[in-house]
Amino acid sequence: MNMQALLTTFVTSALISLTAVAANNPSLEVDTDTRLIKPSAQAPVVSYADVLDRATSSVVAVFTSQLVSAAEQQRQIPPNMEELFRHFGMPVPQYDDNPSRPRERRERTGVGSGVILSSQGYIITNNHVVRGYDGALADEIRVRLQDDREFIAKVVGTDEKTDVAVLHIQSDEPLEAITLADSEQLRVGDVVFAIGNPMEIGLTATKGIVSATGRHSLGILGRGGYENFIQTDAAINMGNSGGALVDAWGRLVGINTAIVSRSGGNIGIGFAIPINMALSVAKSLIESGEVPRGLLGLFPESIDQDMADAFGLDSTKGALVNQVQKGSPAEAGGIRHGDVIVRIDDIVIASAPQLRLVVSQMSPGRTVEVTLIRGGKELVLPVVLGSVNGSFSKAEEPAAAKLKGVYLQPLTEDSRRQLSFPDGLQGVLVGNVSPDSPYIDDLVQGMVIIEVNGEPVVSVYDVDTKLKEGVNSIYVWYGGKSRFVIIRLTK
Repeated sequence: MNMQALLTTFVTSALISLTAVAANNPSLEVDTDTRLIKPSAQAPVVSYADVLDRATSSVVAVFTSQLVSAAEQQRQIPPNMEELFRHFGMPVPQYDDNPSRPRERRERTGVGSGVILSSQGYIITNNHVVRGYDGALADEIRVRLQDDREFIAKVVGTDEKTDVAVLHIQSDEPLEAITLADSEQLRVGDVVFAIGNPMEIGLTATKGIVSATGRHSLGILGRGGYENFIQTDAAINMGNSGGALVDAWGRLVGINTAIVSRSGGNIGIGFAIPINMALSVAKSLIESGEVPRGLLGLFPESIDQDMADAFGLDSTKGALVNQVQKGSPAEAGGIRHGDVIVRIDDIVIASAPQLRLVVSQMSPGRTVEVTLIRGGKELVLPVVLGSVNGSFSKAEEPAAAKLKGVYLQPLTEDSRRQLSFPDGLQGVLVGNVSPDSPYIDDLVQGMVIIEVNGEPVVSVYDVDTKLKEGVNSIYVWYGGKSRFVIIRLTK
């Protein structure tokens, strides 16, 4: 079999694994303990060994490898880079001048950790753990248990926006599953342990406290990510990604994900995904292969003191609505620009990132009560949420009615700043393009449509009205330069 055919086989296998229907997956059953940790009248704790004994048997090492071609094997790196590869526990690329070596071979590309969620073989880890340097799924994923048994794992599903992935392994006997806590009850100062496989040295547990909760807007997950991290000073190092953050009773409270460090080593600023959030994502991936997320269809902004004074607000809590998308659930529900959203159902909204996170964790089609302040008065509006993964609702057309599967957004100051667009750039932002859109090869996420058929556009409505049946000339800005894209519209 030649290299192209072999690579095609591996890619096809990965796609089949990702798109497996829920019927092929047994239901996820987890053990949950929601009690608060309280001090007891017993003697002071001098060892956590018994606690960690219960948790460590559920933490696994995850090894990924990819098929490497001859051309990739022969790439050289500068000598001073070799130590950097070793420091992060990655294999050092070597120059291969042996003509007898196989033209393709499997090479280990990453080391991480995972946590057994259920005795049926479901394991949760990070999305970035199961992907290679190029962002593609690893060709092979091996899981090593604490008793040194190894299994080839199947990828049940991944979610880039939360950095969660679910694996499944087949074992002849039930696996030792960890007990889950309620991460909403975590408090700053709670004792926690980070357990994983740092630098591939073997199972390691480090102790610290919860330094903060609800950390967001860090940019760790990139544009469009949903961040709501637990911050801890328990040492997290390379290889700990996907491992367990457990409390003083050995219950899982988070999935270790990232650190802040200039050196690459731990400096006491680590982040974990709260288990409540990670479990919700895992269940969706197991049941449907994707993560449904609610959508209001507006552009919010956090409130500073100057804004609060200008709008006559008592505090800076809430999210100011800068713009409402045409045809969105927010527009249908009566939300206007200038409104300040302070609650979604019973959840108090403190900032724009929190509003986005809260709505994303609600099911599309659900009716929510949006409490807002307009002109100094409090209003409560019922709104039926749309879907981030599709059109605003089943009965409505996508944002761009004439561009099937293309979802457009007005270009705001927020998006201009976040995406580093040049000053003075005007147009409409391509927010998403569905895989089945006929324009998937022409328009891409992050592109700005400047003109349609020679006329400038500044809104989704402009784009729709200026498009015509037949050939259209669209002037766009993308990747630091402007160019023309030609698309053909048919009935």
